[in-house]
Amino acid sequence: MAALIITSKDTIQNAVDIGGTGYTPLQQLVLLGLFSIKEIRDAIPPKLFVRDTKRSLLYLTRDLIMAALLGYGATYIDTLFLRQQLHPFLCIGGVDVLRWGSWAAYWWFQSLVFTGLWIIAHECGHQSFSPSQNLCNIVGYMFHTALWTPYFSWKYSHHLHHSHNASLEKDVIYVPQTRSEMGLPPKTQSPIDYEEHLADTPLYSLLLLIRRQIFGFPAHFLFNVGGQNKYPPGTNHINRRQIMISIHPRNAVILSDIGIVIMICLVTYTSSVFGTLNVIKYYGVPALAVTHWIAMLTFLHHTDPKVPHFRERAWNYQRGAAATVDRAFLGWQGRFFLHDISHFHVAHHFFPRMPFYHAEEATKYLKEVLGEFYIRDDTPAFKALWNIYNSCIFVEDEDDIVFFKNKEGKAIHQPADKYVTNERAG
Repeated sequence: MAALIITSKDTIQNAVDIGGTGYTPLQQLVLLGLFSIKEIRDAIPPKLFVRDTKRSLLYLTRDLIMAALLGYGATYIDTLFLRQQLHPFLCIGGVDVLRWGSWAAYWWFQSLVFTGLWIIAHECGHQSFSPSQNLCNIVGYMFHTALWTPYFSWKYSHHLHHSHNASLEKDVIYVPQTRSEMGLPPKTQSPIDYEEHLADTPLYSLLLLIRRQIFGFPAHFLFNVGGQNKYPPGTNHINRRQIMISIHPRNAVILSDIGIVIMICLVTYTSSVFGTLNVIKYYGVPALAVTHWIAMLTFLHHTDPKVPHFRERAWNYQRGAAATVDRAFLGWQGRFFLHDISHFHVAHHFFPRMPFYHAEEATKYLKEVLGEFYIRDDTPAFKALWNIYNSCIFVEDEDDIVFFKNKEGKAIHQPADKYVTNERAG
């Protein structure tokens, strides 16, 4: 496949300066063809690629201990706040406020711990948890299954995502909708009333966003929502015959399905023993919140007005890897509970087998190599979610490199003019 690269400084100087602040990193992203993956890897100390099984197991143990302690502490919430002795000291309704406030705090932190366990399993899917593939598969299967993710099916489709990130034809997740897929008039038609086609009230947009955050992650597994639009109807992560996972071992996909069935049986059994409400409070709500956190952080990794997407003639691996965003997701909580998955996600896309605990140091070297190609955004996570959800609406049907357009049909960034040659990047 031919890749598009800039081959002279003159063409760089012809880049379009949209914001009047100089050439943006993404306007010059096509330059990444000048860097080979080997050159980028050679700039990072080899020690940062070493996978330490004991260290990984310590992180796993830490997360399990936190989950157990939080669960144990939650057993005292109802007992404490339903005591009659507290009632004289609190105003009417005060007991309920404190009680459900405590449950909300439990759900928040337990969901972050559960998401950290999901991320550990994600590390296993990349085999960055340990050099042992068997250990990775055992740990990954256990904890992804416990959090309603079909491990092997996800592992195979996630590999396709990393292999083709930001490719409009081959990526399998967060593939933008095009103008025609949105049912919009062709851009040659003028004027276009975008408000008529795209405008929603803030409340309606919020309801759609909440629906996406709750159901988007499982909907991707079951119905390919947000996935590759070129796949046929019915594509999912459950049926081995589906196009995403059909080339992979049939037994592994079946094993993923069996794990989900076992989880259904376990939840049904524990509900009959301990009560459905207790299972929902201690496990159900935090597990459901995991789908929210994963949907949110992955969306923010790969969706932004500054991030381009590529058609086949322009795409190569390093451009795709760089077309993701490092974000200060939830500050210290994201770093501690979520194992830096968002803070240093660019390094993860360049080198998926690099352990997460080396990503911070590796990013320092990666930034030196990539320079302005490195993308970071420190906008608070929930503000970024709302802004991006309402500003990244569609991309154009043509052009080799495209940026998201907003509800007014405008793109904040666009690629430089006359910057390409048909040469293959190294």
